[in-house]
Amino acid sequence: ASGPLYGTAFIQAGSVLAGKFEIDEKDIVKAMQAALDGIVMRGKAEKGDKTMIDTIAPALEELKKSLSDGLDLTEALERTVKAAEEGMKSTIPMLAKKGRASYLGERSIGYQDPGATSSYLLIKLMLDVIKEKTKK
Repeated sequence: ASGPLYGTAFIQAGSVLAGKFEIDEKDIVKAMQAALDGIVMRGKAEKGDKTMIDTIAPALEELKKSLSDGLDLTEALERTVKAAEEGMKSTIPMLAKKGRASYLGERSIGYQDPGATSSYLLIKLMLDVIKEKTKK
């Protein structure tokens, strides 16, 4: 079920970054925003529905805040990953309202959403790559 959502996210993010050989913090924010907007459009979900949006939305909010507070990209992404992790864990007590987990009804309560988890892993990977690329 997440394949079309991630496909849309990557297409939307890629369109923001098309033709660029180097990207900066502003590009990352624009790409993440485009990815989130694509997921929302495709999945018709919102924060609180127990989906990947519960991870991506707070992560993006934190990235924007951290960068506007003057943190460098690595520090901002470290906070972004923490926000993503909190968002991911916030899905555990939720009732799934969208996606395949919604078919479980009340039985979805008490379990972490798989889409939220995979989104967290992707955001953490972004931090890992940035740290690796910025090593001196």
